Amino acid sequence: MTGKDLRIVFMGTPEFAVASLAALVENGYQVVGVITAPDKPAGRGRKLQEPAVKKYASEKGLRILQPEKLKNPDFISELQSLKADLQVIVAFRMLPEVVWSMPRLGTFNLHGSLLPQYRGAAPLNWAVINGEKETGVTTFLLSHEIDTGAILFHEKTPIGENDTVGDIHDRLMGIGAQLVLKTVDALAEGNYSPLEQDEIKVDSLNPAPKIFKDDCRIDWTKTGEQIRNLIRGLSPYPAAWTKLEDENGNSYSMKIYFADLEAGSKAAPGTIESDGKSYLKIATADGWMNISDLQLSGKKRMKTEEFLRGFHAISEMKIK
Repeated sequence: MTGKDLRIVFMGTPEFAVASLAALVENGYQVVGVITAPDKPAGRGRKLQEPAVKKYASEKGLRILQPEKLKNPDFISELQSLKADLQVIVAFRMLPEVVWSMPRLGTFNLHGSLLPQYRGAAPLNWAVINGEKETGVTTFLLSHEIDTGAILFHEKTPIGENDTVGDIHDRLMGIGAQLVLKTVDALAEGNYSPLEQDEIKVDSLNPAPKIFKDDCRIDWTKTGEQIRNLIRGLSPYPAAWTKLEDENGNSYSMKIYFADLEAGSKAAPGTIESDGKSYLKIATADGWMNISDLQLSGKKRMKTEEFLRGFHAISEMKIK
């Protein structure tokens, strides 16, 4: 039996998952159903927005299920009716055992890290934030504890010094899609040797918890390298930010998407320096952060030079 003989149910929601679904569909695998999140209101008009996976699945005429609750008896019945041999999970929510144990070949997940490192909701972000030099994707069999199942395969990719999490995300979408195909074929053929994660010796495990707004706020008393990694690890989304205050007490939130380090500052951390035309620097614990790409609250994202044309008084402000 080959991977293309299997009845596959695919589960995923965001753009990252679309590449894997597309790889299956466009290479002739039998995707008999797609499970994704319900449509949700978004934007200023709060109009219902379809998940990226649903948009692709609709275009391809695939059967789509959007359960609110994964333990709902009606959903379980519909899922059973698909008679899947295998379920493939990419960027979806945690599954109850009644769901992941259903297919005869089980369920595997594509995770955006080199497990067992960076288990959790935001592995790509935390790898860059922590200054890692490489990351990757891993396929593993689902089990009771999240992201702890037996590893099937993994692929690595370097993290360059100027890579943002957006760069890594886009690169791993393609790498992950190919790894999904490899894993499906291996499971169909029985050609794999699962490795339990607790058999992998590591000095310590780095977690990858969900990122909240306060996690994104820049602490200018940290080193330039730490701050730059935070900026890269949150760019373009959700974006690192800082708060500015003018002499009248007005506050402005500023997102920073990219910056370079400059050594040699003896200014107090958080000190702002600018010529009002071409550069904007903020002092860190050991240097300057030269900001090149930013967005002020209520404004569009722009380069520093464009920003300064409409905001000359930046050097007279302070970090709040």
